[in-house]
Amino acid sequence: MAADAEHARDPDHPVDPDLPAEDWNAKVRDESDQARLDRNFNELLQELRVAQAGVQILFAFLLSLAFTQRFDVLTDTQKGIYVVALLGAATAASLFIAPVSWHRLLFRRRRKHELVDAGNRFALAGLVCLFLSITAALLLIVDVVIGPVAAVVLTTLVSGCYLTFWYALPLSARMRKPRE
Repeated sequence: MAADAEHARDPDHPVDPDLPAEDWNAKVRDESDQARLDRNFNELLQELRVAQAGVQILFAFLLSLAFTQRFDVLTDTQKGIYVVALLGAATAASLFIAPVSWHRLLFRRRRKHELVDAGNRFALAGLVCLFLSITAALLLIVDVVIGPVAAVVLTTLVSGCYLTFWYALPLSARMRKPRE
């Protein structure tokens, strides 16, 4: 009987995959709604820390690029790609930092549910902007170093990896029923 109770609390072994998330967490994790929201917010913050570090490095690199000597020799198309990369990184940074502002402004207002929902939307939008920025930066750099044909081919291949690992595989897993 103790093994059954332990098995029931193991998140890898769902009690009933058709249960709504809140009920599943209460039953399997023995977790209140507030504890779940606190856990969700903490998990979101950890994910944002990882993404934000990458965005900050990319954004700093892109900001400094415009002040190099070679920047003046870029074609108008390359400068356009640069602006897309720069704006994507700036927007991604804004979106990844937004939950901090929301938290400060909603602090002690008992609105954690709104904070977690908004943070999730900001994170998803930030990932899209980060993907666009990385793709544009890669396209620009490979174009300058090797040429436009190689830039398109290599950027397409790498972008395919991002699309696969960031979106296709997780969405595929999301659509599959959890294992019993």
